[in-house]
Amino acid sequence: MFTGIIETLGVVKNIINEGENIHITIESNFTSELKIDQSIAHNGVCLTIVSINGNEYTVTAIKETLDKSNFKHLKIGDFINLERAMVLGARLDGHIVQGHVDQTAICTNIVEENGSWVFSFEYDTSFSNITIEKGSITINGVSLTVVNSKKNSFSVAIIPYTYEFTNFHTFKNGTEVNLEFDVIGKYVARLLEK
Repeated sequence: MFTGIIETLGVVKNIINEGENIHITIESNFTSELKIDQSIAHNGVCLTIVSINGNEYTVTAIKETLDKSNFKHLKIGDFINLERAMVLGARLDGHIVQGHVDQTAICTNIVEENGSWVFSFEYDTSFSNITIEKGSITINGVSLTVVNSKKNSFSVAIIPYTYEFTNFHTFKNGTEVNLEFDVIGKYVARLLEK
């Protein structure tokens, strides 16, 4: 389980295709603290470390991950938001994040507002995912609060710290991002369907 509070930015150093999978090698400033078989959230996607070499480690993304996430667009040099799994008994500073991306969204607008930013996104509603005003959403692994919630779109406000220390500063109109909708909201929505 994760909290959506990003620890550091990693940099993609290599991508190797193998069948329908890809092996992604990432450089990070906490690699020396990692171990093989550990789970790390990468842009909100929980992946298992399969090898470590110096200050770089490698994870494998399968077809299901590539189909549901923005990993199919990864390039060498891209920044990735990284978060290690939550420690039992630690503060839950963000919200409950599973590391299971539901779908992607497209950034449709970025507005700077006196030192902060408002990012707007559109997503496909055919997956039955929803946002609610002041509810939680995870974008590329970042725990955020929804504003301006509509049927297939929403916005989030980003403070300067988040803008600088996550890959939000690389977004532009058309950027595809990973979404994980609030797990409690997903259960409530499923119960109401019945």
